[in-house]
Amino acid sequence: MAAAAPMAAAAPGSNAALLARREAAVARGVASAAPIFAGRAENAELWDVEGKRYIDFAGGIAVLNTGHRHPGVIAAAKAQEDLYTHTSFQVVPYEPYVALAEKLNALAPGDFAKKSLLVTTGAEAVENAVKIARAYTGRPGVIAFSAGYHGRTLLTLGLTGKVTPYKKDVGPFPSDIFRAPFPDARNGVTVEDALKALDMLMLTDADPSRIAAIILEPVLGEGGYHPVPTEMWQALRAICDKHGILLIADEIQSGFARTGAWFAIQHSGVVPDLITVAKSMAGGYPIAGVIGRAEVMDALAPGGLGGTYGGNPVACAAALAAIEAIETEGLLARSTAIGDSLRARFSEMGARVAPFRMWDIRGLGAMLAVEFVTDFDTATPDAALTKSVIANALKRGLILLSCGMHGNAVRIMVPITAPDAIIEEGMAIFEAALADAIAAEQKLAAE
Repeated sequence: MAAAAPMAAAAPGSNAALLARREAAVARGVASAAPIFAGRAENAELWDVEGKRYIDFAGGIAVLNTGHRHPGVIAAAKAQEDLYTHTSFQVVPYEPYVALAEKLNALAPGDFAKKSLLVTTGAEAVENAVKIARAYTGRPGVIAFSAGYHGRTLLTLGLTGKVTPYKKDVGPFPSDIFRAPFPDARNGVTVEDALKALDMLMLTDADPSRIAAIILEPVLGEGGYHPVPTEMWQALRAICDKHGILLIADEIQSGFARTGAWFAIQHSGVVPDLITVAKSMAGGYPIAGVIGRAEVMDALAPGGLGGTYGGNPVACAAALAAIEAIETEGLLARSTAIGDSLRARFSEMGARVAPFRMWDIRGLGAMLAVEFVTDFDTATPDAALTKSVIANALKRGLILLSCGMHGNAVRIMVPITAPDAIIEEGMAIFEAALADAIAAEQKLAAE
């Protein structure tokens, strides 16, 4: 028998070659949604290392509200790099950190004195918010909600309300963390139901006198892009005020114009005590923070807060430029307009291309998700169809990500700076990908 011909080696620098190197060098637990490697990017477009063009509706997981390589952000970062890139604010402080803290304090809701802490990642921001709340109240407990996502560190995993893939095999988690149900009409949990359950939790396990904080995302991120109803926020504010508990809004994914406001909680009119921020604050540069009431933020003694890279000067400069872009380019109003347009487009598309399969279109502003089900009668989550839509979209040149407890929703995180023509091109690809997925499903059923 003749020997099999050797397989052709992947071209150096190709997606296949880089995937092979990734497999050999990178920890298995770090997943990538797309089997392509970035070559370059601009605003809402990305080209892989082989030159194929993609429209980016993932935005680096909601990090690129101002788009890939916003000119103002890049210019500010380069100018800062020409001066200094690191001193550690805890050794030799610098003006960009102070300027960004001042800006965040001014943007955050609440007619009271505020202060800010700058760190590097969203999980780090959440950990520090909990630490600050515990120090200020002298209490250990924290209440989080089902389907919430707050990070991958051990404390934030304790707060996160989803096991796979985040919490699987890595417990035990810290004590004094309690979970309440999220008000989700999709699963028949009303605000009244959620508040009754929270009241029962406080009677059975979470003594209010031992609770430092309640933390909640104004729009669930990984949990499926469900907005928190205004009446829920109002009730939580009243509960916190009654028991001396701090209210933390985790705005890491929903902040900086994603929902048509600087912070998604502003849609409710409720003012939290602490806000965690990251992602789109700096247009692609790694930075995060906690904004809060001045007296709360000052609870720890000097040295109690910080981190070697926290508030890196280049990232601070980028953040100030990204915030300026949101202000000067009218991106709050732009986000609302994009959201209205996408809602209408998805509604028409679902009825025409996938009747009785697109169960819900939800979110705030340009922070939208569409949920797929097997049928409207049972409303059974359809992760397989969702996965197929995403895969077909990538083949056609559109980058998408899923979300939701059952992985059956597609979330839209297109840069708010994207031109209408690019957004429409992306939506046309989405429609074609959905049609592909439905056709493949029908073909399989017929076989």
